[in-house]
Amino acid sequence: MKGNRYTTEQIIKKLQEAEVELANKMTVKEMCRKLEIHFQTYYKWRRKYGAMTISEARRLKQLEMENRRLKRIVANQMLDIEILKEFNKGKY
Repeated sequence: MKGNRYTTEQIIKKLQEAEVELANKMTVKEMCRKLEIHFQTYYKWRRKYGAMTISEARRLKQLEMENRRLKRIVANQMLDIEILKEFNKGKY
């Protein structure tokens, strides 16, 4: 599968452009052709980033990275706890 072609900021800018074009009575197909995206991509982006601003998208990305980091820490701690439990049982 091909990687992401657009950043989150670019996607939000394209969605804002799309709103302007649609307000000017342009059809979705024409608007997608002008923005050089597939109409299914437009609907997927609209569902995911609909009313989001660029600053909100950046904050969301930061929160997701922080969440990933915290989950990794918890997993490591749980592994350490399991190792200590096994050691305390006297199997070693």
